Amino acid sequence: MGLVFRSTNIGVFICLKCCGVHRSLGTHISKVLSVTLDEWSEEEVDSMIEIGGNASANSIYEAFVPDTCSKPGPDVSHDQRMRFIKAKYELQEFLKPSLRIKSGKRSTKSSAFLTSSLSRKIMDSFKSNSSSQKMFQEGMVEFIGLLKVTVKKGTNLAIRDLMSSDPYVDLNLGKQTLQTTVVNSNLNPVWNQELMLSVPESYGPVKLQVYDYDTFSADDIMGEADIDIQPLITSAMAFGDPEMFGDMQIGKWLKSHDNPLIDDSIINIVDGKVKQEVQIKLQNVECGELELEMEWLPLDQ
Repeated sequence: MGLVFRSTNIGVFICLKCCGVHRSLGTHISKVLSVTLDEWSEEEVDSMIEIGGNASANSIYEAFVPDTCSKPGPDVSHDQRMRFIKAKYELQEFLKPSLRIKSGKRSTKSSAFLTSSLSRKIMDSFKSNSSSQKMFQEGMVEFIGLLKVTVKKGTNLAIRDLMSSDPYVDLNLGKQTLQTTVVNSNLNPVWNQELMLSVPESYGPVKLQVYDYDTFSADDIMGEADIDIQPLITSAMAFGDPEMFGDMQIGKWLKSHDNPLIDDSIINIVDGKVKQEVQIKLQNVECGELELEMEWLPLDQ
């Protein structure tokens, strides 16, 4: 196994290939240390725990990656990797605009100050998630599996601009907040976007919110819903390895007056995977529906 590094002021773990690019940004942007060879201070440990891992950090730093920009894989060129990392952390191009801190030509000293301010703003955005405050009270969280949520499409969403809206979806579970891309000027958006959540041992519903993206003001809420994931997880664990079974129904989340379901949500084994189709009516809004697919992934996968 190769060396693993961490960026202490960003709060993420990075591989050897990305390490060199991070170092080239300067310590005012990304302070890189080895996980095994360098010592950890209490403040650095607290910072890494507060962020909640790379997935949580990426939900902020990659909140608005344009469709024209693809995240580099392990085999891309050094130049491609450098352009993406620089755009992500130094130029802040994928951050929500309200978190961006921009200045024209900066000195290293002013850059350090601005980056510190950015780090504080991003940390505050994690802390503002009230449902996650107690997750790390006794050290690292125990996770029981992964939840892959495919946000498929929205239908008849609410108008928040003059004639339309620019919707995106927020998913929140514990310490994690993930976002889809923004679909401009569309009340019937199609995302088909996969978001991966780690499920802690003590989990609640997935909090879903739809927002209208605004450039110069706070984003407007377009509805919300609580997604109960217990039926999916309970059914999956009851059957064990789904690859041992053929396609079949193994559970159901029933529609009721106190949940957002449009119809009963069926849980199936499909091609050796536990999946659940969910159609919801958005709550606390005048109109709007959302279609999702959830898939349960045990930790051994």
